[in-house]
Amino acid sequence: MKLPYRWIIVAVGALLGCVALGAMFSLAVFLAPIASATGWSRIGISSAMTLNFLFMGAGALFWGAASDRYGARPVVATGVVLLGLALTLTSRATTLLQFQLIYGVLVGLAASAFFAPLMALTTAWFDRHRALAVSLVSAGMGVAPMTISPLARWLIDAYEWRTAMLLIGLGTWLLLPVALLLRRAPPAVAATASAADAPADLDGMSAKQALGSREFVVLGLTYFACCAAHSGPIFHMVSYAIVCGIGPMAAVSIYSVEGLAGLVGRLLLGALADRLGVRRVIVAGLLLQAFAIAGYLFARELRDFYLLALVFGTAYGGVMPLYAVLARDYFGPRALGTVLGAAMMLSSLGMAFGPLAGGWLFDTWGGYGWLFIGSCLVGLAAAAMALAFPPLRSQRNAAIAEPA
Repeated sequence: MKLPYRWIIVAVGALLGCVALGAMFSLAVFLAPIASATGWSRIGISSAMTLNFLFMGAGALFWGAASDRYGARPVVATGVVLLGLALTLTSRATTLLQFQLIYGVLVGLAASAFFAPLMALTTAWFDRHRALAVSLVSAGMGVAPMTISPLARWLIDAYEWRTAMLLIGLGTWLLLPVALLLRRAPPAVAATASAADAPADLDGMSAKQALGSREFVVLGLTYFACCAAHSGPIFHMVSYAIVCGIGPMAAVSIYSVEGLAGLVGRLLLGALADRLGVRRVIVAGLLLQAFAIAGYLFARELRDFYLLALVFGTAYGGVMPLYAVLARDYFGPRALGTVLGAAMMLSSLGMAFGPLAGGWLFDTWGGYGWLFIGSCLVGLAAAAMALAFPPLRSQRNAAIAEPA
């Protein structure tokens, strides 16, 4: 093949991630039609999203460990089957409790089968341009709101919500042959990629060593704080713009600008990380994210929101995929799926925390000011924690000295 297979891995990962995350986050599109058709409360329907984050975090550790043992292909293929089944069953739910359990639990568990295995597999195929490759896979996940969500809206308009969700579920199963294109990196490629990281220890740390290390504590807390910082502002952005007097349709367009900026940020920060180093770019991106969040305190006009959306989207969108590269650099390939799964579990808790905290602060204080202040402080804490990573050389020496 003229095209190196590693780029096929990137393309497959981007496509699968797009469908998985798009199906999960499409609940925002289904919210109003479901509430109108069933009479279920919006808060009851929305609680399925909170369950999604919690079970996605719980499942990430399991699926990540499974991918270390069995490879990414069987794990991701299982995720495709489970996701299609979950959406199909959700379309048949007759009570709110059934909907919450099926969509919240099963979709969350299915979606968690994609991120850690795909990221770990991608890093194994690349010795050069690794940050860019991981960012491209993440970019596929990032376009989900601009692809699956409009598709869901079109299907709902053409049919109704149950048929739309059923068709998306059945369509998910069509991606099973795509998942079978995933394969482990050949030994020569994997050895080259590992040698680029740690010549003295090609396998890297075991899961026990990695999860018990100071470096993982720093990684996990940084990831958690990063997601806790931006999840609240992302979730409440449209509502905040409307509170500031911006029309509903214009307010929704802010979210679209933010999403497009996130795609650019993934590519831009991924390329910079290959040149300047992952740790430096993560710290810079976290600082930019925190300052952009603070900027929303002063936003009143639509142009202000657009400008901040460009900066904010670039920052958080660009930083998110780089944690996988940083984990590979510090812990090696041996238990990378487990490490990423555990880190994703913590990040999911952060994602679940932000929207709830923002809603509570609004109900308590009658505005979103404290949300942006608190999120900015949490974002600055994330940048400070990222600075706690030691130089790679010292970490490698510690890993080699520690008995298996």
